[in-house]
Amino acid sequence: MKQHTNPDAFKNIKQKVLSYTLVDSDLLDYALSFYDLIHLKKGEKLISEGSHVNHFYYLDSGCISYYKIEEGELKVLEFYTQDVFFTDLMAYVKGTPSNYFLEAVEDSTILAVRKDLAEASFDRSHQLERFGRLSMQEAFIKMLNRVDRLNHRSNEERYERILQKRPDLFQRVPQYLIASYLGITPVGLSKLRKRLGIG
Repeated sequence: MKQHTNPDAFKNIKQKVLSYTLVDSDLLDYALSFYDLIHLKKGEKLISEGSHVNHFYYLDSGCISYYKIEEGELKVLEFYTQDVFFTDLMAYVKGTPSNYFLEAVEDSTILAVRKDLAEASFDRSHQLERFGRLSMQEAFIKMLNRVDRLNHRSNEERYERILQKRPDLFQRVPQYLIASYLGITPVGLSKLRKRLGIG
């Protein structure tokens, strides 16, 4: 994991913040001054099970797998791709050790802000507080939508949704991780693809 600063890497996060709400340029620069730039190589972990989650992240480029190990089996909850805020929300909010892993599926560039520094910036400005609330709200909604998809959609429906909404994942992520994300085995995924006339 390499960590350093690079002004060019902050262009995308500025646009992302402004997509939530208007923030004066001086306030935005102030808030982003707390972020560190991190480069992860494929296979490197951002968070491991048992670690404390003290950062909120923005993925500038790359792909991150969010998963847990349950009874020796890897279970993928989400794939994060560029231009999204993310973290292990439960551990971050509650201040408890994480039960999950965040791992780079491909080389990734991430901006990270420490929780106390983020909250300090929110205290300084209503504009920044609104951005913080909306970005956190979006992350929670995505997590709830994921649970809803697992509980109320069939394997075929979940697979077809990925094909429609996130087709790039099939080129970026190994098939066994796609299968885990869908809640089926790699053999089950192969059978599903044949049944749908794919591959």
